Amino acid sequence: MYYKKQGFPEEGEFILCTVKQVLHNSVFVSLDEYENKEGLIHISEISAGRIRNIRDYVREGKRIVCKVLKVNKEKGHIDLSLRRVSLQMKKNKEIEHMLEERAEKILESVAKLENKTIKEAYEIAGKKILQNYGSLQNFFLKLVEDNSIIKNLAIEDKKFENELLKIVKLKIKLPEVKIQKKLKLSSLEPSGITIIKQILLKALNFAKEKGINLTIKYASAPLYALKITSKDYKKAEEDFKLINSLIETEAKKLKTKFSLD
Repeated sequence: MYYKKQGFPEEGEFILCTVKQVLHNSVFVSLDEYENKEGLIHISEISAGRIRNIRDYVREGKRIVCKVLKVNKEKGHIDLSLRRVSLQMKKNKEIEHMLEERAEKILESVAKLENKTIKEAYEIAGKKILQNYGSLQNFFLKLVEDNSIIKNLAIEDKKFENELLKIVKLKIKLPEVKIQKKLKLSSLEPSGITIIKQILLKALNFAKEKGINLTIKYASAPLYALKITSKDYKKAEEDFKLINSLIETEAKKLKTKFSLD
């Protein structure tokens, strides 16, 4: 990436690093996301347990994800840990960095259309975005949801602003989270089919009122495919609990067997 953060990382932050030098009991790395910053990983923070050969874990040129343990700004020392980074944390950081690289490519493509360099693009809009939204990707996602927030940046070059908005809307798609379950409804009542349709219709109408993206499709008696789509997992889970509670309540009221797989 072209852009590098100024200053020092925060303690507890997870950062991308590149191994520069491997010594007998420590490793020196460069901080990929920060301007001219290096850090040190003591052998005790490479991996849990005894380490026979430090090069079994790291080598020069390898990109790794580290956790910031301690920062001494006066001396310029940054102590890091490799062993305190779980596989999930590593994956999350790598995905975050990949998305930010893609976002920077969008900014760069706008710059090329306007015959400007990536450095000029950051001066026009990039630095303002980072200052107000933390990352380009975060801002672009919010921009797709609400075009008006671009006005908050007070970009003086309106042609650049319009082109940025156009390309972001074209290139950025909002992520979706889906929860899918098999819904089982059965009734021994003479009007059982009608009762089941009534329960499902009430769930769909409720979802529409609450702004829940719900679809229910017939699979094979007595199974139905229930799917909830949302922008984030927490919202999807909350929506699912509401729908599940409603269907369960209605099923009991109408003497209908109900279960979810």
